[in-house]
Amino acid sequence: MDGERQDDRGATAWRGEVEREFATEVESGRLDLPLPGAGRTRRRWEALSSLARRDLSLARLCEGHTDAVAILAELAGPAPAAGDRWGVWAARPPGPSLSARPEGGGWLLSGTKQYCSGARVCTHALVTADAPDGPRLFAVPVRGLRPVAGSWPATGMAASDTLDVRFDEVPGEPVGPVDGYVKRPGFHHGGAGVAACWYGGARGVAEALLAAAAERDVGPHALAHLGAIDVALRTARAALEEAADEIDADPYDLKNAGRARSLRLKALVEAVATDVMGRVGRALGAGPLGHDAAHGRRVADLTVYLRQHHAERDLAALGAIVAEQGAGW
Repeated sequence: MDGERQDDRGATAWRGEVEREFATEVESGRLDLPLPGAGRTRRRWEALSSLARRDLSLARLCEGHTDAVAILAELAGPAPAAGDRWGVWAARPPGPSLSARPEGGGWLLSGTKQYCSGARVCTHALVTADAPDGPRLFAVPVRGLRPVAGSWPATGMAASDTLDVRFDEVPGEPVGPVDGYVKRPGFHHGGAGVAACWYGGARGVAEALLAAAAERDVGPHALAHLGAIDVALRTARAALEEAADEIDADPYDLKNAGRARSLRLKALVEAVATDVMGRVGRALGAGPLGHDAAHGRRVADLTVYLRQHHAERDLAALGAIVAEQGAGW
């Protein structure tokens, strides 16, 4: 029991450190990144990748904030004030949901929203909810909301403070039109940007093997894994750079290529990151996972983060597009 309490205290302390770093990133202006499609998407994704290489829970919070800023700009929402920390709470998994109803010229939100990263550290959030006229996006202040304690008991991404949040007739400011959140060009640009975080996390995991190979003779099999990791990560980086350039060349998605691009990029980077984790584990064994807290946390975090990719469901969606539009191979 004493060990369990110590582990709990350690996790709480780490979450607090990540939250402080997130606040510092926002307040310092380092998260004032170029908007997707504004001509410097590579720079935007490089910044997100670097954050993820450092810590994936921190990157999740920072990616959510930068995505919210981009959404507000694209849909002419309220401009974030200096120091505001934003999240995007748009998951729609099975189970409890959030609804919105018009009231007195405004909107009130009620129900439970799941997977709310930064539930206790964000100051504001963009939240999707089911309204009588269809799905809508709302801007809400986080103060006064009720995060559900214990709704994220897992180890992976624990420091991202991803909890369920209850709404009890909370006022929300509508942002964009009905279904505007998913129908805007930036929806797919933002989705593709998540792959930059996965790539950064994979780089961080790979560094355990790179460091070991630089310090000692790890043997030919481990070196073979390192060589394969080098090829995989360079392939992912090239795909990210190509996608970023395509987005900058067609920011309004006039070619209708955004969805396929996002699906293709995320599938590739997810496969690369999964491969990297497997190869590092096979090359180094259980040692780093059991005795290197930062590496163990990074592997646990990346394992969870990658599940934003919907596996065969996303691949099937991409396959349907290819079947209809042609491959271009």
